[in-house]
Amino acid sequence: MKIVDVILSKGKTGFFFDDQRAIKKHAVPNGASYSGMPITQGFESIRQAGEAISVMLLLEDGQIAHGDCAAVQYSGAGGRDPLFLAKDYIPIIEKYLKPILIGKELHSFRDLAEEIDHYVMPTTGKPLHTAIRYGMTQAILDGVAKSKKRLMAEVVAEEYGTAMTKEEIPIFMQSGDDRYNNVDKMILKEADVLPHGLINNVELKLGKEGELLKKYIAWLRDRVGEISQDAVYQPILHLDVYGTIGMIFDYDMDRMVAYMKELEEAAYPLKLRIEGPMDMEERTAQMEALREMCQRLDAQNIQVEIVADEWCNTFDDIKYFADNGAGHMIQIKTPDLGGINNTIEAVLYCNKKGIGAYQGGTCNETDRSSQVCVHLAMATKPVQILAKPGMGVDEGYMIVFNEMQRILAVRKMRERIE
Repeated sequence: MKIVDVILSKGKTGFFFDDQRAIKKHAVPNGASYSGMPITQGFESIRQAGEAISVMLLLEDGQIAHGDCAAVQYSGAGGRDPLFLAKDYIPIIEKYLKPILIGKELHSFRDLAEEIDHYVMPTTGKPLHTAIRYGMTQAILDGVAKSKKRLMAEVVAEEYGTAMTKEEIPIFMQSGDDRYNNVDKMILKEADVLPHGLINNVELKLGKEGELLKKYIAWLRDRVGEISQDAVYQPILHLDVYGTIGMIFDYDMDRMVAYMKELEEAAYPLKLRIEGPMDMEERTAQMEALREMCQRLDAQNIQVEIVADEWCNTFDDIKYFADNGAGHMIQIKTPDLGGINNTIEAVLYCNKKGIGAYQGGTCNETDRSSQVCVHLAMATKPVQILAKPGMGVDEGYMIVFNEMQRILAVRKMRERIE
């Protein structure tokens, strides 16, 4: 099956681009926006509407395969590629990638995805923006699946030698700033992991001594028991703190570890994960700090799992953090890895190393990229997958949950007739 044309359209994502540096330092919430001047290059305001590019591959039998190019909410921060605006990148895809893809045979997802993922721009000598690689490889996977009349997950399992899961992958739901009302939605829908919490501001969300976060975790624990309709329901609590714990304790490891013990006690009997406790502003320093924290928590039998995120963006980063035990779990932030072939490899690598693989992403994705990611998860078995896009809870959970159930239902049908 050949690709006969490549069609592009601009799109919107499920959330926004946010200038993380400005939010941490001086931004003031103003309704759904922020007041203040942006810091990160390319931003015209601290919060901007998220943008995407839909890539549609016209196949020779008339079918259309598609994927969406999208970048993370905090673009340009933590070593990531710059802001991704459709007007800037549609011409690049048209000029450089469309001629490569037209006429290509869709025999192997892995081979063609790696070709696109490793493409070097002749003008700069650098790889394509991660968002382009992300969306293009989604479309390629869909194209190969359509040409073979298989599920995308089945193509991944076949090409990477994995066994597809017969069970649901735990879904992690994120609250955004509405961290109370949205938690009620999560509990009522019995989310496996909650609430993310968006703890990205010291004064408003963490507290100068960490008191606000500790109070919030205790509220989460109590709220589960208060409104859950299932007496045995015990979700995992997973809070992303965006490096703010390091900020309030001046990166003093003794004080940070002692605080983790306090958080463990506040969460009990629920299991607790803390993502991004500090941001050391550099990859090696970040790895070393997370490794030390994990070692100290384990030695003191403090049952808090640390999740690596910032400065762990590419597949090479993930291998580096996993090899060094820098995190009990690593977020595989799917758009940051570029081609989805890297997401597949990253989950499999973490599984091999015995490090928890959190197949994440960003609220700033699209329905399509989220659906494709479910197929990757069902073929590679990460510990959890993010409900995305958006911060409304219901929509992202619906997209991920429903796609997962469709895959499970089709696989059961195949088992009956094969």
